[in-house]
Amino acid sequence: MKLRPRRSVLYMPGSNARALEKARSLPADGIILDLEDAVAPEAKETARQQVVDAVKAGGFGTREIFIRINGVGTPWHADDLSAAAHAAPDAILVPKIGRVEQLELIGQRLLDMKIDHKTRIWAMIETPEAIFNINALAAEAHDSETRLAGFVMGTNDLAKETRARLVPGRAPMMSWLARCLLAAHAHGIDILDGVYNDLSDAKGFEAECIQGRDMGFDGKTLIHPNQIEPCNTVFTPSPDEVAQARKMIAAFDRPENKDKGVVSIDGRMVERMHAEMARRTVAIAEAVGQ
Repeated sequence: MKLRPRRSVLYMPGSNARALEKARSLPADGIILDLEDAVAPEAKETARQQVVDAVKAGGFGTREIFIRINGVGTPWHADDLSAAAHAAPDAILVPKIGRVEQLELIGQRLLDMKIDHKTRIWAMIETPEAIFNINALAAEAHDSETRLAGFVMGTNDLAKETRARLVPGRAPMMSWLARCLLAAHAHGIDILDGVYNDLSDAKGFEAECIQGRDMGFDGKTLIHPNQIEPCNTVFTPSPDEVAQARKMIAAFDRPENKDKGVVSIDGRMVERMHAEMARRTVAIAEAVGQ
């Protein structure tokens, strides 16, 4: 099992040339070069060119590179999509996706432009419409032309659209987050948790990372480089977890256990599905190590 770690994915403003350069050396698993919220209207075109030039120049190492374009229906969307697609990042992140038709339209445009399928589409989930349509949106991952590879939760926009309060523990949003997680993993795509806004609250940030990890998020989106290391720590399996996972895998791999659904390990009954979960834990740890 080979996985791409997505523990920490950092937004960087496309209008800030210094930030684009710094992104090449940060220990984040992924970088989102942002043309949307982080860029003022009068700077959109300059930012677009800077981001395209940065992606074409490369030098980001193993970091996964996303370009977040402006949303469908905005004056910048069509030019952003075309420029981002021809720059050939790992993924194009599209904000305000709420309907299947939007994904299919974007997929068709990439097909018309003959863009290599290695560039994937990720959708931001940040409106009530998206939450209501989440299973249908996730199911688009089975249509190769949409290129859908993942969801990113836009928790700030969800709060704005619903008037939900951003409170510790995120109780007002938990049912929405859970629903999106279920849809994503039901259809085999990854999902990243939303950002944490209070840069001065290290304990609150760590608690939200732990909550997201325990819920099943594959990683978290970040707004400052200082958040990368604590986020990576939370989303990286601990040495004890990896050791237990390897022990579980070894037990089920023994010839006498190959047909068993349950085995005893250290006096505890363990089912085969736990060994499959263990394989994922080891795969993440190995991917991080590489």
